[in-house]
Amino acid sequence: MGILEIVLFSISLIIMIVGMAGIIVPIIPSIPLVWLGAFIYAIFTHFEKVTWMVLLIFAILTIFSIVLENIGNVYGAKKFGATRWGIIGSIAGTGIGFYMGGPIGLILGPIVGTVIFELIGGKGFRGALKSGLGNFVGFLGGSVVKIIVGLTMISIFVWKVFR
Repeated sequence: MGILEIVLFSISLIIMIVGMAGIIVPIIPSIPLVWLGAFIYAIFTHFEKVTWMVLLIFAILTIFSIVLENIGNVYGAKKFGATRWGIIGSIAGTGIGFYMGGPIGLILGPIVGTVIFELIGGKGFRGALKSGLGNFVGFLGGSVVKIIVGLTMISIFVWKVFR
């Protein structure tokens, strides 16, 4: 492995680590950056170690994590008894949280939106809080899966490069 490839590997790994930070800081596109790091390395090394097949598998994992991330909050809220009002509130809270609160807003917006809309829909305060808690549990579950997917992708990437 020459110096140029070492630099390229380091840059790719840094991009992947920034992607992993995106799991905690929701404004950073997490798993897509992990994929991008592998893609950049593959292009500049002419797909010798990181092949198209590896990139395709990583793309599938990336899509899986994005879908899971987007339905995790709603699914968690639903499992904790959220009504249609709570689901609408979760979606509205995500959008409002993104534009008004940045990373913290992306976490709190869906929870607050769920609670407020459940109250508007006629649910009692205790039931609305339970739905909001379910939203947060869904968020945490999605985050755990993203951590597993991201670490798996990075591990496979490192293994492919040094194998």
